Amino acid sequence: MKDLYIKHIAGIMGLKSWQVENCIEMLGNGDTIPFISRYRKEKTGGMDDAQVAELKHLADVCTELEKRKETILKTIGEAGALTDELRERISQSLNASEIEDLYLPFRPKRRTRATAAKELGLEPLADLMWNVKTSRPESDARKFVGDKVKDVQEALAGARDIIAERLSETPAIRENLRGIFRLRRICSKVTKSGKSSPEAAKYRSYFEFSHPLDRIPSHNLLAMLRAENEGYLSVSIDTDPLKCGNKIYYDFCQEHSYPSAALGEQIRLAVDDAFKRLLEPSISGEVIREAKHRADVESIKVFGENLRQLLLSAPVGQKRTMAIDPGFRNGCKIACLDSGGELLYHTIIYPHPPQNEKVKAITSLQQMIDKYGIEAIAVGNGTASRETEDFLKRISLPEGCKVWTVSEDGASIYSASEVARKEFPDEDVTVRGAVSIGRRLMDPLAELVKIDPKNLGVGQYQHDVDQNLLREELDNTVESCVNSVGVNLNTASTYLLAYVAGIGSALAENIVSYRNAEGAFTSREQLKKVPRLGAKAFEQCAGFLRIRGGANPLDNSAVHPESYPIVDRMARDLGVSTAELVGNDKLCKGIRPEDYVSEKAGLPTVCDILKELAKPGLDPRQAASEFSFDDDIRSIEDLKTGMELPGIVTNITNFGAFVDIGLHENGLIHVSRMGPRGTDPTKVVKLHQQIRVVVESVDTERMRIGLRLVKGGGSGPRH
Repeated sequence: MKDLYIKHIAGIMGLKSWQVENCIEMLGNGDTIPFISRYRKEKTGGMDDAQVAELKHLADVCTELEKRKETILKTIGEAGALTDELRERISQSLNASEIEDLYLPFRPKRRTRATAAKELGLEPLADLMWNVKTSRPESDARKFVGDKVKDVQEALAGARDIIAERLSETPAIRENLRGIFRLRRICSKVTKSGKSSPEAAKYRSYFEFSHPLDRIPSHNLLAMLRAENEGYLSVSIDTDPLKCGNKIYYDFCQEHSYPSAALGEQIRLAVDDAFKRLLEPSISGEVIREAKHRADVESIKVFGENLRQLLLSAPVGQKRTMAIDPGFRNGCKIACLDSGGELLYHTIIYPHPPQNEKVKAITSLQQMIDKYGIEAIAVGNGTASRETEDFLKRISLPEGCKVWTVSEDGASIYSASEVARKEFPDEDVTVRGAVSIGRRLMDPLAELVKIDPKNLGVGQYQHDVDQNLLREELDNTVESCVNSVGVNLNTASTYLLAYVAGIGSALAENIVSYRNAEGAFTSREQLKKVPRLGAKAFEQCAGFLRIRGGANPLDNSAVHPESYPIVDRMARDLGVSTAELVGNDKLCKGIRPEDYVSEKAGLPTVCDILKELAKPGLDPRQAASEFSFDDDIRSIEDLKTGMELPGIVTNITNFGAFVDIGLHENGLIHVSRMGPRGTDPTKVVKLHQQIRVVVESVDTERMRIGLRLVKGGGSGPRH
């Protein structure tokens, strides 16, 4: 990559050029983001996976920009218009808008009013006026009247069309207008169809709305643009045509000298036409797209952080689990799972109205709990969830067996997916959905990777933002979470293995096929026998895969096989075996990391090895904790302002956090009720965090609940 781009990326990220250069080189060699951030800290200066991902994104943007430059230079060159100055300006530019502005006069375009005027032979007249070589344009225009041009006014109008197009293609004018437009207000007004459509009511806050474009909150802008796409609003920049026209005219005069009164009048007409017909629509669209891009990035960042918290939710672990997908008329779907998440039995019970088969349901549940040795019960948080939890209080549960509420978001998507059909080809969607709820309790990460993150209910306007940027962020987030936790090589599904650094879908299938044919892996080295898993893939993935009970205890740690010799040397120096050193915090504390620094392993790597040796294979996720809603709150009518209630954070956005307080409707803690102005909701609460809130407003007509966060009323996450 050119030094121009390396310095640019380093400046944006606050890094040294060598860090950027090393990262780009490693990425180019096929190294993955998790591998680089975990095992190549000396080369990156200790960059984490988020920084490496950002650097990769910026490098990709620069690569695309360079390709665009090459295309533009080739096109201008083929037209015979490429000067050394223009080549240099394009080659050295880091601004995509500037590059497109420089290319604009040479870009192939459809027939315009200016091209029509040129066909009439009016470009020489336009040149006279453009270069201020005439003080009496009407007199010069007469020379162009003839067979093609009927009179002076038509000649002047054609010349103005050519001048207007030139003005609209002048880079300085376009950039000046961008600067003006960026500081104006963005406005929205209800359309005729919006006034008559009940569906538009949700956008009524924007029926007559304006806000400074450079300060508009991302959720406001995305809502306005969604409503515009649906035909309910018209969105525009509150431009000042007179001010902008004066600026364009002044810039023209500064560049070309002041014209006579007669010529000035013609230039001014061309300026007004250029602004209204060409510049205003073009620049407005550009700055709104710029603002939307910023809003997209902001929203995607929040979505990514929410997804990270969701994927790293506390697992209950490998317990024999009863999963319940609750319902009224259609009953509660039951799935009993073994400690590995395999389906043992499924049925339906009807403890709620209209059937009210409570006794039969109690008997059935008790028999299943006893027969399958149930150790945990997962209840979906949808319809009839609270009622089902209440009903379960009548059941005699084994000691230590607890009831957990689990989010159902995306469960229906999973149950109808190709993934679910492959896992349970003989079961219907209701059984698959119940199984997914149970597995989410046992290991949220392993189950949620099977579902498109957009369907997990933890974002804002996820279908309106740039889908490529969103996919990139979500893929990076899932990959980061999977590799930070580590994956059990002998139990992981293909869907989980596919997110391990260097593996992907095809190799994941090969690993599982090999495991099924040859039995459980006993060492990481065995991975090299998996078809098509070469040296590079092994290097990338080995440190993130875990083998429990293998011959080498390091295979169940995050120590990379390339560093095993370092650990063996540490053990020899201490006079113990490697097995005795692994997990012995006291022995590890007696090791000086500086003594093991080498050309291949720097101090950061050695320190990471010692940290891992002290607590090998430590799961970074918190332990699950119990929670219960207020028993007195069953419907929105039970709420009174001033009540203090327990709640669970279900979604975080830029404008606040949604909280489940045990009703079908989530309440909203607006960002203004979280702390001082400018508070970032993601820094105040976490997804699935247990908090206490105060009810501030209740709108039963629109089913909206306003809440305030009680300071110091939060605790750990739960399902």
